[in-house]
Amino acid sequence: MQDRQLLLFGIPIVSLLMLLPEADYAFRSVPVFLVSWPISLVYTLTIWLGTRAIWQGLIRRFPDVGQTSVRIWWLAAACLLYASLATVSITVGLTLLLPTELFGVLSAERIFVQVLLNLVPTSVVLLVYESHHFFQKWEQNVRHAEQLTQAGVQSQLEALQNQLDPHFLFNSLNTLSALIEPGNAAAQEFVEQLADVYRYVLLSREKVTVPLAEELAFVDTYVALQKVRFRDNLRVEQEIPPVALTWHVAPLSVQLLVENALKHNVASRENPLELRLTADPATGYFTVENILRPRLAGLVRCTGTGLRNVQHRYELLHASQPVEISTENQRFRVRLPLLGPR
Repeated sequence: MQDRQLLLFGIPIVSLLMLLPEADYAFRSVPVFLVSWPISLVYTLTIWLGTRAIWQGLIRRFPDVGQTSVRIWWLAAACLLYASLATVSITVGLTLLLPTELFGVLSAERIFVQVLLNLVPTSVVLLVYESHHFFQKWEQNVRHAEQLTQAGVQSQLEALQNQLDPHFLFNSLNTLSALIEPGNAAAQEFVEQLADVYRYVLLSREKVTVPLAEELAFVDTYVALQKVRFRDNLRVEQEIPPVALTWHVAPLSVQLLVENALKHNVASRENPLELRLTADPATGYFTVENILRPRLAGLVRCTGTGLRNVQHRYELLHASQPVEISTENQRFRVRLPLLGPR
């Protein structure tokens, strides 16, 4: 938080306000004011900068809006302790440095009253910085929500421009299914799976996230369609603990990673494409991993647009962890953060 102007104007103003309880004495003459105000400045400056440092440390430790209550409790305890110790130290120090007629006599009652007074600048500092942080987070959330809405609207417009009318396609698939001979179970199943894939694509456009179980069911259907073409040249292994199935992912994000692997890697009898799908609730990641064996011919040029879009979608979803993309030991790995139920 850049608060140079706040420090420049806030500290002098608050230090003047701190003189009001003793206005009859502090403002009775110019010489007395020229002594009283610097003393008030010492208290205010010390309290303000110390409280500000405590707030900055705790905001780094508890930055999220959901952690506000925890941060407030720590702030209250730490700042109360700091304000008390700082007040006692300054009061004792000034008593030893200044003549009695200027600063008065040191007493427990005076220290207690001074501690209570110094809770005012402490509260002002906390109110200013917490309010600024709250509105900053609120503005970020509004901006992210607008970006997510715009991204969803744009994807729907592109889908409407690039895809057939869904009713026409479903009616055509139903007609095709009726035309298939009853004995051709494989063709019948293929058409039904194709309809399931398209249905999921349409429904998922209306959702911000989907349970991992739904996404994996869709991936199973998508892989089944691809296996009609690739047969045993495509092998998919899943290792998903049941507890992870209730977590959420961005819709179509896992399918896009599987599709990318098929698009850009060799899948042949000699070199089958092996994909491994795993989830680890302990780390909060879902991983899609494949052997890196790029196609040398007939390859669609890899621009990385799909992966960048996935990364951007998770940023808009306020994922607590970033999408991780890595290549190691001839294996390409993408890790998607698991999202809490929404």
